[in-house]
Amino acid sequence: MLGGCAGASDDEGSDSPVGADTVSVDAPGVASTAGGAPSTLAGTVSSAVGKDSARGVVTRSGGARVLIAGTSLTAGLGLDPDDAYPAILQQLADSAGLPAHIVNGGSSGETSAGLVRRMDWLLAEPPAVVVIETGANDGLRGVDPAATKENLRQIVATVRKRAPAARVLLVQMEAPPNLGEAYTSRFRAMYADVARETGSTLVPFLLDGVAGVPSLNQADGIHPNEAGAQVVARTVWRSLAPVIREVDRTAGIR
Repeated sequence: MLGGCAGASDDEGSDSPVGADTVSVDAPGVASTAGGAPSTLAGTVSSAVGKDSARGVVTRSGGARVLIAGTSLTAGLGLDPDDAYPAILQQLADSAGLPAHIVNGGSSGETSAGLVRRMDWLLAEPPAVVVIETGANDGLRGVDPAATKENLRQIVATVRKRAPAARVLLVQMEAPPNLGEAYTSRFRAMYADVARETGSTLVPFLLDGVAGVPSLNQADGIHPNEAGAQVVARTVWRSLAPVIREVDRTAGIR
C-alpha cells in the first residue's frame, strides 16, 4: 500500500467497486502530508497517524479553486508540506501569474474505493477544477481493474453532480509489472477509457521519469523525494495550466 493513513482499514479481500478501504482525515476535504517513510508496501506508518490535517492545504485568494484528490503520492508522505507536488503546483501557478489556489486533498493509504466515499466530503466547497489521482493502491493490492474502473466512473460522476461546471483531470497510474502483462495492460487502459467516457482530461503517468529512479525517490522506492516531487509537479502542470487558463478566461478573471 502507498503509505499509511490514520483510520485506514486494510480489508484486502474486496475487489468489488466501493470495496472495504476506509480513510479518515482530521479536517473535511483537506490534505494529509505526513512525516516519516513507510516500512513496507502493505504496512501502515505509525509516524503518519494524526498528521493528515489542514496543514497540507495550499490556498491563495482569488482565482480557480483546484482540488487534487489523491493518495499519499498527492499528500506528500515523507515530505514537508511545502515540498509535496500540490504545493509546487501552487508555486508554478503563482510564478505564471495564474490566479488559482490549489487544495491538497491527498489521503495516505487510500484505494479508489475509499475515494468514492470521500468525494462528497471533498466537494463540500465546489472547486473549478478537480484532479483525480487514485488507483495506485488498487494496483499494489491486485484489485480487479474492472472494479477500479467502476470506482473511477463513480468518482467522476460525483464531481459532475456536486460541481457540474468543474473541469475534471484524471491522472494516469500504472500497476506493478510483477502482476503480469494481462493485468498491467487492463489497468493502464482503464484510465484512457474512463477519461474518454466521461469527457475528462487524461494527465500522463504521475510518476513519469520518477518511478524506478533511486535519486528521485525516498528510501521506500515508491514515494518521490523533494527532487522527484518537482518532476511530478511539472508533469501535472503541463496538463493543468491550460485548464486553469481556460477556467480563468471563462470566469473573466484574466
